[in-house]
Amino acid sequence: QVQLVESGGGLVQPGGSLRLSCAASASFFSINTMGWFRQAPGKERELVAQITPGGITNYADSVKGRFTISRDNAKNTVDLQMNSLKPEDTAVYYCNAYAGSSRGWKAYWGQGTQVTVSS
Repeated sequence: QVQLVESGGGLVQPGGSLRLSCAASASFFSINTMGWFRQAPGKERELVAQITPGGITNYADSVKGRFTISRDNAKNTVDLQMNSLKPEDTAVYYCNAYAGSSRGWKAYWGQGTQVTVSS
């Protein structure tokens, strides 16, 4: 099994910064792509950013230039540095990891952490 534990959400004013962290416990599993998704009230869950083990990144257009994703392969952690936050960034943010073994691969999700951008 793979368990993902997120931390770092909270309330911040527009223009502020937050850093989200996610730690994966994955005994006997290999972890491939890790990333962050978000879901605002009444909206579908959407990709925010992803990163491969080799460090290749992919960002949603709405966060390019403001958010930075990074990972530590040795520690199985992925972080999301969020700068210049806007009210429209308000959502529950979910850590995601694609992990598996010779028995198969699938996506795993964290429990979510609330990010609220408001004055």
